Amino acid sequence: MQSNSNYSHSNEKDKKDMVVYFVGSGPGDPELITLKAKRILENADIVIYSGSLLNPEILKYTKKDSKLYDAALLDREAISKILIQGAKDGKLAIRFHDGDPALFSTIREQIDKLEKNGIKCVVVPGVTAILGAAAAMNLELTLPGNTQTVIITRAELRTPVPEMESISALARHGATMVFYLSVHLISHVVQELLKGGVYTEDTPIAIVYRATWNDQKIIKGTLKDISEKTRQAKIIKTALIIVGDVINPKQYEFSKVYDEEFTHGYRKGIK
Repeated sequence: MQSNSNYSHSNEKDKKDMVVYFVGSGPGDPELITLKAKRILENADIVIYSGSLLNPEILKYTKKDSKLYDAALLDREAISKILIQGAKDGKLAIRFHDGDPALFSTIREQIDKLEKNGIKCVVVPGVTAILGAAAAMNLELTLPGNTQTVIITRAELRTPVPEMESISALARHGATMVFYLSVHLISHVVQELLKGGVYTEDTPIAIVYRATWNDQKIIKGTLKDISEKTRQAKIIKTALIIVGDVINPKQYEFSKVYDEEFTHGYRKGIK
């Protein structure tokens, strides 16, 4: 795709600053990238992208002479070296993350390294996979009379989780729960959810594989049967787990804000 001829690097930073951008690509659908992220990507000189998770179709927005690096093939030091050198050379360099950079993306360690080298870091948010998955199922994750809380976490394996954040401990809230990077441990997740004593075998649960991609797949079930359904579908990665009654609510309350008798700062209710 052609670069925006009216764009200059100084549009995004002061000329005296060395800057690296951490940009969210969205959940997968190329049309769900933000306008700002797309503009930066179109003009980037250096792009280090999450090759194992990012939809390659989105990279078509890059200009012909940009240098692309697959982060899946690089270690931490190699990534930092490319970004630091690019910024020092006055290049528009971006670390292009799948979804939103704020969730399970390792940006903290990257930003700390860059800032120690005198480089300013700017984060551009993206649509996270949670929202893509919820949209795919027409879900309202915080449903009045059901739950007003969403817990985002992951199952423990190679990456440890604080004891007070164990799945069974978090499950005691009975809120909507969303698991990243955990579908390969679905049987363990189910066991721990039930240990919390609030969710039951009848609690609704959904697996959303590659939310918003062309090959998106949604599997719905209960804590009793979801492990077997997931196994049969052969889904072992690139999927979210969503748990809670919001998936199939038996009842919920209407919003007070839109109740005809409810008065607020913009409308007087009818009594």
